[in-house]
Amino acid sequence: MNFTQMHDRLRQELLRRMQRGTLSVSLLARQTGFGQAHLSNFLHSRRQLSLEAMDRILAAQHLTVADLLPVLGRAQVGRESADESAIPVVSHATALFEALIRPTAVQSMLQLPAAALKSIRPRAPNPRYAWQRFVAVRVPASDALAMEPLVLPDAIALIDRHYNSPLPYRPSRPNLYAVRQNSHLTLRYVDFLSNHLVLRPVNLAYAVQLIEANAGEAPNDRLVGRIALILNEL
Repeated sequence: MNFTQMHDRLRQELLRRMQRGTLSVSLLARQTGFGQAHLSNFLHSRRQLSLEAMDRILAAQHLTVADLLPVLGRAQVGRESADESAIPVVSHATALFEALIRPTAVQSMLQLPAAALKSIRPRAPNPRYAWQRFVAVRVPASDALAMEPLVLPDAIALIDRHYNSPLPYRPSRPNLYAVRQNSHLTLRYVDFLSNHLVLRPVNLAYAVQLIEANAGEAPNDRLVGRIALILNEL
């Protein structure tokens, strides 16, 4: 990774934190001693930072250079394996907001056959292809109950973040999606109704939910990705 790429990764990470509401330009200015205009120019790609300035921002945000590196699509787990791919298991917030998964955000790695992953068809608008495609999340009991018996507590769900199209992956079968509800990730079958998403549970004890897209937002912008695989027991 060269110096320009490091700038881009740092910029993306700061903007991601601002999107989540955990950081602002004024707060970063207070933490680093830089002027807001100076930081704003960096965030809008109008200037770059010196090495010293990057070090101050990394220290202020408790980041390291390793945090700016994406997780490799493949991993070695004690041995070389040509027929396995390693998928990062991450928090719900990371799956929702991080285009590139930082090494420090990885909770564990899930080994899956590479051939099976390659056979999964993507369908997403072009900007989403800049995101690291496959991530996995654990589903706590509080989130799994509405989808029982399809999803059980502590299941691992594989998310294809390159598939947030409303079109069915298979004819006559609904897609199961990871859906963003504010800053929360939830698993639901989804129907599209005008400018709304209709979230349907499996467990009939739970209500159907209707989510309206925000101004300037398409309904499928709320879709984190299609659930390509559920592992209820490991």
